[in-house]
Amino acid sequence: MNRLGILISGRGSNFEAIADNVAAGTIDGEIAVVISNRAEARGMVAARQRGLNAIAIPSKGLDREVYDRMLLEELRRHSVDLVCLAGFMRLLSATFIRAFPNRVLNIHPSLLPAFPGLDAQHQALEHGVKISGCTVHFVDEYLDAGPIILQAAVPVLDHDTVETLSARILAEEHRIYSEAIRIVLAGRYATDGRRVILR
Repeated sequence: MNRLGILISGRGSNFEAIADNVAAGTIDGEIAVVISNRAEARGMVAARQRGLNAIAIPSKGLDREVYDRMLLEELRRHSVDLVCLAGFMRLLSATFIRAFPNRVLNIHPSLLPAFPGLDAQHQALEHGVKISGCTVHFVDEYLDAGPIILQAAVPVLDHDTVETLSARILAEEHRIYSEAIRIVLAGRYATDGRRVILR
């Protein structure tokens, strides 16, 4: 059984979508641990209500390498096979990435490489794009730059606000993140340089 480690910083809606798919048996795995760098994150309450291991490792004031070593220790303690970032608002160090080669996934609310970093939906509206969306990618040591597994396009409407666009993108995030996890766990992909080729 594949063991997932979910890292969160906030409300954890992508974590909950993954947990729903695990509970329904559509992801061939189990959630071994949910870790937040913020003890007060709303997603921690949801994880505990589901009876999952929910652990806070506060990151405030800690050097990235020091913090990442603490994270790695906890993930190894729970024998995690695949790490899923679900609104985890910290950059991971090269040391962390090397410990889980091609086994760290992230979801981002834009069609990368467009609009990396924070406030992607705001960036999309500011730039006046007609299509935005979301991306699931492997994590490397650079911000929102790893090889792309899946993307979903979402039209940007003339009357959209950050809130309305974000809500439509989020619905697609919930759908494609679990699909990407299924692909990776089943090994239904190959890599060719930066390209992830689905099988």
